[in-house]
Amino acid sequence: TLSFSRSLTLARPLTLYTHTHILRTVNFVVCQLCALLSAFWFRLFLHPSKTSPFIRHVVATLLGLYFALFCFGWYALHFLVQSGLTYGIMILTGVEHMHKYCLLVALSYLSLCQITRVYVFDYGMYSADFTGPMMVITQKITSLAFEIHDGMARKEEHLTPGQKILAIRRMPSLLEYFSYNCNFMGILAGPTSSYNDYIAFIEGDPRRHRDSEADRKSKLRQSEPSPNVATSFFCLLVFLSVCKVFPVERNIDDDFIATMPFYAQVVYLYLSMLTTRPKYYFVWTLADAINNAAGFGFNGYGDDGSPRWDLISNLRILNIELATSFKVFLDNWNIQTAHWLKRVCYERCPYHPTAATFILSAMWHGAYPGYYLTFLTGIVITLAARAVRHNVRPYFLHSPTHKLVYDVITWAATQIAICYTVVPFVLLSVGPSIKFYRSWYFCLHIGCVLLAVALPVKPRHLRLKDQPVLMKCYVFTRKYDCGDSNSRSNRRDIYINPYIYCTWTWSCCPSETCCSSAETNEEGRNK
Repeated sequence: TLSFSRSLTLARPLTLYTHTHILRTVNFVVCQLCALLSAFWFRLFLHPSKTSPFIRHVVATLLGLYFALFCFGWYALHFLVQSGLTYGIMILTGVEHMHKYCLLVALSYLSLCQITRVYVFDYGMYSADFTGPMMVITQKITSLAFEIHDGMARKEEHLTPGQKILAIRRMPSLLEYFSYNCNFMGILAGPTSSYNDYIAFIEGDPRRHRDSEADRKSKLRQSEPSPNVATSFFCLLVFLSVCKVFPVERNIDDDFIATMPFYAQVVYLYLSMLTTRPKYYFVWTLADAINNAAGFGFNGYGDDGSPRWDLISNLRILNIELATSFKVFLDNWNIQTAHWLKRVCYERCPYHPTAATFILSAMWHGAYPGYYLTFLTGIVITLAARAVRHNVRPYFLHSPTHKLVYDVITWAATQIAICYTVVPFVLLSVGPSIKFYRSWYFCLHIGCVLLAVALPVKPRHLRLKDQPVLMKCYVFTRKYDCGDSNSRSNRRDIYINPYIYCTWTWSCCPSETCCSSAETNEEGRNK
């Protein structure tokens, strides 16, 4: 009796601990559903045509902070502290270096909170925790800092086309800053967005910084959103149905490894990792639906004239499941994080941008050792996949049959490589992760290293230099005269190599400025 009583006493903290995490998860889902209802109300009753941007900023911020307090308690104060510290840095430091300081401080604060949560509180728990929203806020803070630096410290000619669109020309007010970081649509699960896109949404003029004047005048009316909530709950249903059928931990079970043939282990690995993805699909598609319901996410019109609401979408499920390369998978998984990594690190890192981007991603994700094993493995597999694509793929493009064979093989290889890479991401610890890789004899690590070394691939700056640059040019159906090419009517876009020459009937200029009709370049035309 004493032994049984003692067992109950020892088990009580674990039971309380489990119930606490279930309650946190339920709170998170309830808050997201409340945010979805609030988003419909926000769009209908606080529409930009009825309400000032000031009111929309205030309501979005207060609702976001309320949901954060309800879901995470007083831990939500970290959101304000992190945002406040970095805003002070933006104000007190010059625009020349503020992006570096903000990246350092925001990432350090996030890492400190992650280390504390992992090694002091609840190691290994996947339930909702306050560092999840901080990861999104970190993305927003650093993106904003780099965009302010681009708009206020760098010359226009030194910016890429994408940086020109997102560059910020004035310092945001404190209200705009907290509204951007802590609005109710994205404070719990994101996704991140550019500051210019968010402010354009609040002020009721979406895509004003992306579309030309002619395009905006021709399509003034924005269609009403239709949030795809059904997909979110279908993904949740799938996850709840199959998450326990194929546990990832079985991949490192001694009996499983000893008794199952290798091909069966490969199939089980794929199925076990496949069943972990629907929970991410649920969270991200629901977050996308919340933003769309509020009127945020309009991305213009497709080729068939249908409206697109994928401006800040975070994933494309079919593209993920049918990906035929490592890059395609990553480009469609956690899309806004991939954009953030590209804009903050990959495009700006002068040396080894691929490795630097994976390391930054590992630091941003958290303090679990498994994250670092995953992203270090990802570096090797990315380099090998790039080498294979550059050296092998051209031989399969001569006929549709060969291309189909190549696609089938690369699909299977990509799915297995992804599963192999992210096992440590799920297992979290070093020991189980190394045990899994040892059961596979580190075969993908060794094979990818050999491929990356054996198959030559030019460095990125040389590839960009050698490949033909495609410029967007404007073709006019009437007599050409100089001025702002974006304001011309009867225009259609084509892509050709950037030889500069102009005639009376059409022009092709690689910069925003136009050629005069007297600058006809016969040599360029012949080329």
